[in-house]
Amino acid sequence: MSTAVATPPRAPLAPLTTGPRPPLAGRVIKIVIAYAVLILFALIYIYPFLIEIATSFKTGADATAHPLSLVPSTWTTQESFSQLEGVNFPRWFTNSVVVALFVTVGRVFFDSLAGYALARLHFMGRRAINGAIIAVMAVPGVVLLIPKYLVLVQLHMYDTYYGMIIPLLADAAGVFIMRQFFISIPVEVEEAARIDSAGTFRLFWSVVLPMARPAVITLTILSFQGSWNEFSYFLVARGSPQLNTLTTGVASLLSGQLGAGNQFPLKLAAALLMTIPTAVVFFVFQRYFIRGASAGAVKG
Repeated sequence: MSTAVATPPRAPLAPLTTGPRPPLAGRVIKIVIAYAVLILFALIYIYPFLIEIATSFKTGADATAHPLSLVPSTWTTQESFSQLEGVNFPRWFTNSVVVALFVTVGRVFFDSLAGYALARLHFMGRRAINGAIIAVMAVPGVVLLIPKYLVLVQLHMYDTYYGMIIPLLADAAGVFIMRQFFISIPVEVEEAARIDSAGTFRLFWSVVLPMARPAVITLTILSFQGSWNEFSYFLVARGSPQLNTLTTGVASLLSGQLGAGNQFPLKLAAALLMTIPTAVVFFVFQRYFIRGASAGAVKG
């Protein structure tokens, strides 16, 4: 005969307390201050761009008399966009497109290959190469301009499309980004494919590279922006005006050698058109860029 043991009733659990919440008015004030600071900094960065847009539709006299005004006294394109063809702007734009496309495709391919090799393949000197890549990233690009010029001259690539494209087909930062992302991919994924007799390049191309889509898109954006906005290297890699890109061409406008007067509307109209492609590429792929940048920093 068993006897039931009576258990005393449990006391109700006390509600969790997280401390007194700040008053609603205090929280609202903090939010308002935070947004005000953000808007202030946004305006500081956006204001020069707004001046660029407004000046592109001004007359030369209006741009000189009211350089910081955001509303043109007379809206016109006769002294800006209408004159771009006369300064060989279409040729500059074509050169920039050709160089940027080839450099972007080459960097994505070669940086991905190098990043995969440094992340997965075991060979003598791999650690030294990794250290050398990080060291190259710390060297200012302007230091290498004269050596690059001498190499181009010795290889008879100076003042050619080849000389403007081939030296930019790989960069240390792109290799580092891809290596960091490939390290974060589990090795078991490749081992499963290796059982099916997949070779090293097949593993890279068909298995690992599709998984690295965020990093590839990040590298694509950075490569396109970098090659499109490149100035110092193109300054030493070409001598003919026919090989001017948008950066070197607009710089020739800023030097004031293409006509009398300040030509503010013409110069800022050219700069505005030069900015649009990179801005469009960034905003279209912005979410992939942020995702890839954060994913590449997960594991070192």
